Amino acid sequence: MTTITDPVIDRWYRDVEKDIIFKVVAIDEDTVDIQYGNGDINEFDIESWYDSTFDFIEAPDDWTAPYGGIESDDLGYSE
Repeated sequence: MTTITDPVIDRWYRDVEKDIIFKVVAIDEDTVDIQYGNGDINEFDIESWYDSTFDFIEAPDDWTAPYGGIESDDLGYSE
């Protein structure tokens, strides 16, 4: 299985083979920059993106974890 979904900034994905979630944070003509749920940053070249096993997912419940303890009040959402 290879990735058929295009990378989209601010969308979350799961590496099906490794069961790792990440968010796309930047895209340019040659690379896709990602941030894992633990805050680590990585990048893929475009060819590697489509040769991988990534699938689009909904944002995880604790998607703020990489940002170091953001309080829910600081997110700007109202109830």
